[in-house]
Amino acid sequence: MIKTLRRQGNGQALPVDKTMMDAMGITLDSPLEVTITANTMVVTPVHVGLAKEDVDASLDKMRGQYGNALRKLAE
Repeated sequence: MIKTLRRQGNGQALPVDKTMMDAMGITLDSPLEVTITANTMVVTPVHVGLAKEDVDASLDKMRGQYGNALRKLAE
């Protein structure tokens, strides 16, 4: 795939279309690591923290095991 830089304010930007973002598993808010070596630029998504599904599953498990105790502590 060939892309062309575009002017963005005082700098330049490399447009990343939705199909590329979907293939990389990123959104507009995703942190990206950019590595430049010998005429090569590599862009890698940085996955920080846990996925929402993982957190929800952990909370459900905790509520199942400790739900009664947590309710009593909250009183």
